Parts: sequence; structure tokens; C-alpha cells
Amino acid sequence: MRRSASLLALAIAIVPSPLLAQATVTDTSSEAAGSSEISATAADPMPGSAADSHAAHEEGEIVVTGVRRKENDVLGGVSVLDEADLIREVRPSIGETLAKQPGVSATSFGPTASAPVLRGLSGDRVRVLTDGIGTLDLSSSGPDHAIAINPITAERIEVLRGPSALLFGSSAIGGVVNVIDTRIPRHEPAGPVKGDALLSYGSAANERSINAAVDVPVADHIIVHADSNWSKSDDLETGGHILSKDLLELALASPDAGIRALADLDGELPNSAATSKEGALGIGYVDGDLNVGVSVTRHLAKYQVPIRYSLDPLVEPEAPTIDVEQTRYDARAEIPVGGFLDSIRARGGYGNYHHDELDDTGAISSSFFSKGGEGRIELVQREKSGWGGTSGVQYLNRNAKIRGDEKFLPDSRQKQTGLFTLQTYVAGPLRIEGGARVEFSQLDADADAQLGTPQRSQSFTTWSGSLGGQYEFVPGWRAGLSLSHSERAPAIDELFANGPHGGSQAFEVGNPDLSPEKSNSVELGLHHSKGRLHLTANLFYSRFSNFIFQAPTGDTEDDLPVLEYRQGKATYYGFEAQTAAKLGEALGIKWGAELQGDMVHATVKNFGPAPLIPPMRVMGAITGEKGQFDGRIEIEKAFDHGRTAPNETDTNGYTLVNASIDWHPFAAKPALTLSLAGNNLSDVEARRSTSLLKDFAPLGGRDIRLTARVGF
Repeated sequence: MRRSASLLALAIAIVPSPLLAQATVTDTSSEAAGSSEISATAADPMPGSAADSHAAHEEGEIVVTGVRRKENDVLGGVSVLDEADLIREVRPSIGETLAKQPGVSATSFGPTASAPVLRGLSGDRVRVLTDGIGTLDLSSSGPDHAIAINPITAERIEVLRGPSALLFGSSAIGGVVNVIDTRIPRHEPAGPVKGDALLSYGSAANERSINAAVDVPVADHIIVHADSNWSKSDDLETGGHILSKDLLELALASPDAGIRALADLDGELPNSAATSKEGALGIGYVDGDLNVGVSVTRHLAKYQVPIRYSLDPLVEPEAPTIDVEQTRYDARAEIPVGGFLDSIRARGGYGNYHHDELDDTGAISSSFFSKGGEGRIELVQREKSGWGGTSGVQYLNRNAKIRGDEKFLPDSRQKQTGLFTLQTYVAGPLRIEGGARVEFSQLDADADAQLGTPQRSQSFTTWSGSLGGQYEFVPGWRAGLSLSHSERAPAIDELFANGPHGGSQAFEVGNPDLSPEKSNSVELGLHHSKGRLHLTANLFYSRFSNFIFQAPTGDTEDDLPVLEYRQGKATYYGFEAQTAAKLGEALGIKWGAELQGDMVHATVKNFGPAPLIPPMRVMGAITGEKGQFDGRIEIEKAFDHGRTAPNETDTNGYTLVNASIDWHPFAAKPALTLSLAGNNLSDVEARRSTSLLKDFAPLGGRDIRLTARVGF
């Protein structure tokens, strides 16, 4: 896209992320030490929800993150979308799939290239994982680069915010999103074959998708897995004008008839169609707690990026398309041991990624390439006298290069080695948790004549740590406090960029003299999980030194504004809260109510408000359950966002009305679910302040979705 507007590698070091384990465990003691992973199951599902009635687990099962514990024991914010949630919430991108979760927004660079924003942070400050290992793509290097994961493949998706996220690397300073799949089998099927299929249709973009997976035992304890998915969507129907109100007024006032005609753009969002397909094969050995396996995945996607219209009649807007392919290899091993250790866990992945950016004629204007791998090894301690924990090592090695018109980075290499530990101590109602991580980063860039940059090399050693505790002051009520210090090495883009970037519509200039970004944070949490009321609330405050951000210089280069990377002090603070209550039974229906809200306030000293911050938001829902049916009606209100960075425009608030009903037709076969959902039923025009394209690409309008999940 211009700016207007192999196969084989053994999965290195094989290691599972602390978010990886999928096996559920019955909580027979207070809390047992375990793997650093999050289980999909909550200690007690949110009342009134479909998960409350049809969860595949019972009360007493535990959530795992760092050490095994109940979900409400996690220090920081945790959100889990299980199979029931995904039937209703799944979208073509990870960002849009998660956008309703507390503390989560999305970059919304069109319906396909939309990445999660956690507590106002995104890009290299948020780690997106697939089954515990990074996506190994180039999604963090540009807002127009989609994450190489189709959410339709997810068995569940987990979001972790707060100090525990730092176990996954310094780039998880904002949080972690982990997409869990079943491509390396963890369980032996009960019968001769286990299958699952998800089919969906969305009216707003004529979106059609299907995902099918099967697990087959082929020998004692050996299971073969295969899955495939296909998705296709047309241009997205929006709820109003394509141009924002300010641009609309400017277009109408233009003396040029062609520019005035832009004011007539309404409804359908031009150049927003997409297709994707994916296939995977895996094999695993499962014998009790022993689990070893490998998988290979081939991902293909071709998606259009919405047009960034110019009000200058001399500038011809482009309709870019991005063509993606990735081959990925993964491996996992979970080995039980005796003595001091409970188990050793290993997880690794290697990816070969490439995408072409095509102009209006279909010609390649730029090509992006990335190869590399990531691995983790964890030693899980056996719980003794209330003490438990997990320690390990993580390694990342990848290289990237760009060819063509939009080369804004020299050929580069990144190596990172991290050592980490998370320790817990439980004594009655008191839980204490401490973690530490040291990371060694090496970033190199070749000399580049096209960019006019010399060969460069930078190395960093960063230290992070956290200490916190929770106390159950009355039965069912827990209060927590955590303190953390985090350090993040600068990303390759921040150090070495020196060229035009079509996604940001800017000439980006890196700063090779950047220091590690550092922050000190405090977080307060309150949790209640018994009886008719569930409540989770978190207050957070982070003070950054050497905060890395882009600032306009006032200059232009190649007809683009110059943005350079700078550092300064910054503060981020806010809250996220979620409550759900069982209201009782009336008219034969079990009623429930939910309410959630979140807010982020961020300022960079001597610059102003931090860029791309989400507005304050509240959402309320009424839920009902009767027999084989679950339903909900919800209203989401995003407030006006006028506290903007110097180079941003204000964003109007919006109110969305959504509704859904799920039918489980056969009580004996709960794996069959049919869902009908309506989103943005009032068909309003809505834009996200976290999107660089918000003035040219509103969110989808009224969308009626039909979904079927079938398991056998």
C-alpha cells in the first residue's frame, strides 16, 4: 500500500506461557501451586449469563495464572471469553471480538485490522499470544497490519491486565491477550472421534464463516488433530456518513464538485471487504499429566483497508489491499516430575510471515517479511505449606525486512532473553504474591542506502518486579493491593524508523538514543463472588519515566507530516468495574442484570493528553434464562472524547443497543447451540477515538448475526 492516503523449523526451546494450561482442576485445597496459565473456567460463572447455566465446569474449579488460584485471586484485571461467549462475540478480528470487555477497546483500522487496546495502551505494549506464544507476525509495526489469528479458531480468549502480565515479556506492560486453541491435543477423546464446528453469518458485511475441527485417537494415548476455517465478507454497512462531521462540513464547503461528492458517501464503507482461510494439523501424546505434541498452521488472508479520503482535489485517494501468508510451527511438552517440582512445562513456536501491500491496480507496492521463533520453559513448584510458584526462561529471536515504496525500516534483528519467577504464599484469608523479571534485549539494524541510515546496534537490560496481596476480610469479599515496577526496551520501529508509513500517514523518524521505558504502578482490587451478587473492580495508577511516544515536528517529508519518537514523563490512571446480580424468577424466567464501566486518563508531560485514548464507557444488560433459552439485551454508552493529543480530532460519543438469544435444543447434547444476535439495532453512526481511521471509517451499523456451534 502506498502512502497516499522454508518451511521447517523445530520449535525452539518449547515453552508454555503462564496463560496456556487448558486442563481444569478441582479446588480441593486452598490454592495449589501450578503452571503460569489461565484456565477458561471461572470459579463461579457470572450469574444470569449463558455460562452460568451451561458451563462445562462446576463451582470449585480454579483459574490458573502464575500459580493455581481462583479467578478472583488474580492481582489485576482478568477477562475470559469461553465458548458460550464467543458464539455471541466473535468477529473477524481480535480487537473487535474483545471490544466489549472491561478495560478493552480496539484500534478499529477497518473491520479486519483491529487490534486490542488495554487500558489505553496498544502496539508494542500489548502482547497478543496464540496458545501462549507470540503471533510472530508484524501486526505491532503498523495499525493497518492485521493480527495473524482468526478468532473463529479460538476455544477461548483470555485477557490479563496488571502486574502478572509482565511474566510474558516487557512488551506486556499494557497487558496480555491469549487466544487458546486445541491444535496440540491436551485430552483423549471419550469416543472414537471428537469434532466441533462453528458457522456464522453477519448481515452488516454479508459475512460468512465456518470453522471445523476434529480429534481422532490413532494409537494408545496418541491423538491427531485437524482443523480448517474460511471467512469472507463484503464492504461493511455503517450506521451513517462515511466522513466524520467535521470532514463532512469541509467537503460540503469545497469549491470542487468531486470533493463535495464525498459528502454523499453514506452507509457502505468502501474498500473494506476481506477473505481468509486457514488449515492446521497437530499430533499429541496424552497420558495423565504427561502431554507432548506439535502442530503446523498455514494462514492466508486478503483484506482491504478503508480509504483515507483527501479533501485536496489534486490528491487521488488509494484503495489499498493487504495479502498475508504465514506458516507457523508449534510444540508443547508438559512433564510431571517429583520432589520439589510438580512439573516442567515447555512451549515454543516458529513463524515465517509475509504480506504484500497492493495498490488500486493490484500491483505490489511494498512487501513485509518476518521470520523467527519464541520459546518458554517453566519449572512449576510443588505446593508446600502454602508456598508455591513458577520460574522460567523465555527466548525470542526474529528478523524483519521491508521491500518497496513504503520501506520505513532498515533490515533488522531482535533477540530477547528473559528470566522470571512468580511466587505465592497463602495463609488462611491472606494471599501474598511477588514476581520478578530480568530481560536482555539486542536490536540490530543494517545500513540502508534507501533510507539513508547507518548500521546500528543497541542492547538493553530491563528489570521488572511486583509485590501484592489479597485479604478476604469477610466471607466472599476480597480486597487486594499490588505495587509494580516495569521496564520496556524500545521497539525496533521506535529506534530505527526513517521513512514513510502508509498506515499512520506519516513520515516516521526513530530515535536510536532512546532509553528503556519505565513505570511504577499501584493497583487496588475488590472482588465478590458468592451469593446472588458478583463484583470485580480495579483502580490503577501508573507513572512513566522515559515514556515513548510520537510527536509531530511541524515539518513535512514526501508530502507527509513528520512524526518523531520522543520520551517524557507520563501518567495513566483509571478503573474498570463489572458486576452481575441474580434478580430472581418471574414469569417462569430467571432474570439477571449486569453493569460494567471503564475509564482511562492519560497525560504526557509537556505534550498534552496521550494519543489514542478510549473514552469513558458504561454498559448495562438484562439477562434471562428459561429452559433451553438464554437471552440478553444490552446498552453500551461511549461518552464524547474531547481530551485529545495535539494531532488528533475530537470523537463524538455513541449509544449502541444490542440483543441476543441462544437456544440449546437438546439437553442431552449441550454442545449444540444456535444463536441469533442483533448489534447496533438502532443503526447509529459510531466511531472509536482509538482509531487512526475514525474520521474515514465508522463502526458497523445494524448487524443481525446467526451462529451455530455443533460438537460431537
